[in-house]
Amino acid sequence: MQRPKPPFRADQVGSLLRSPAVKEARTLRVAGEITAAQLKAVEDAEIAKLVARQEAIGLRGVTDGEFRRSWWHYDFLAGLDGVGLVSVAQGLQFKGTQTKAEGLHVDGRLGFPATHPMLGHFHFLKSVAKATPKMTIPSPTALHYRGGRQAIERSVYPEMEPFFEDLGRAYAQAVRAFGEAGCTYLQLDEVFVAYLCDPAQRDYLRSRGDDPDRLLHIYADLVNAAVSGRTPGMTISMHLCRGNFRSTWMAQGGYEPVADVLFNRMGVDAYFMEYDSERAGGFEPLRMLPKNKHAVLGIMTSKTGALESKDQLKRRLDEASKFVPLDQLCLSPQCGFASTEEGNLLAEEEQWAKLRRCVEVAEEVWG
Repeated sequence: MQRPKPPFRADQVGSLLRSPAVKEARTLRVAGEITAAQLKAVEDAEIAKLVARQEAIGLRGVTDGEFRRSWWHYDFLAGLDGVGLVSVAQGLQFKGTQTKAEGLHVDGRLGFPATHPMLGHFHFLKSVAKATPKMTIPSPTALHYRGGRQAIERSVYPEMEPFFEDLGRAYAQAVRAFGEAGCTYLQLDEVFVAYLCDPAQRDYLRSRGDDPDRLLHIYADLVNAAVSGRTPGMTISMHLCRGNFRSTWMAQGGYEPVADVLFNRMGVDAYFMEYDSERAGGFEPLRMLPKNKHAVLGIMTSKTGALESKDQLKRRLDEASKFVPLDQLCLSPQCGFASTEEGNLLAEEEQWAKLRRCVEVAEEVWG
């Protein structure tokens, strides 16, 4: 049967391809040719249209497509007290391409300001949505994994333990603030727990002085600190991914090494799980999913425009249901369509066809 509350049988991760109007307005704003207020007016109009289209195809949870962001994570994190967006020597290296050369630097005590701009972003989304408005923010682990110790001023945090404590506290404040703003569906985009499944990423962490096994437990504590701020009636989901930039990827490896901690120690309600390629491994780790939680299977790719057949998607759901009851499963694309403003390499109509297909299959499978 369909679910009256999140996660929905047909759901989505969050980011959507930026419309031409938004892309043009953001380019003009960077060039100084329009004001911040003019950019916001364009974004408001485009987000209202975007939400209406999501509702029209039958999605029960709608997002603002992250239309006001440049990155899936840096925009939110740079809005925290004590964090700045800085230029770095080179961008992040994906398979065959590289991002803009930007990063984060922690130069003060961490906190969540009451004036954080994304609270306003949520208020607007809620004002134009008839369906459930879903807010997406990066998991707190994103502030540590990318830069590690080197991106955190030793004069502010000589030891790492107070850094993690302050980060967890700031996130609890953020989660509570979104809840008080009326958010009942919040998602933590958790890329880096999935990265801990990749032997190459684990070697990279060791090379910079981090123990990947210990990090998994530190990250679980961080997530739990964040969700401690939840308000009554709030569903918190977690999205797991191995990299999504211009249709490329960064990490690989099945969920087995992290599954027990992921499912049984992290206090979220649902997991959006990348499962669109062999890089994510098999469905076997789902056997550890507790009865009171849901897995939203990302068996449809957001990296290409080729539309999966209904039979193909149903076959994959059948395979997964050997390890976890179908009633604990939902369906979505494996990631957003535009984790950065550049977006993946597919057309807008291909994006909408995939989301429609998701809704159609969910209706046929769950009624």
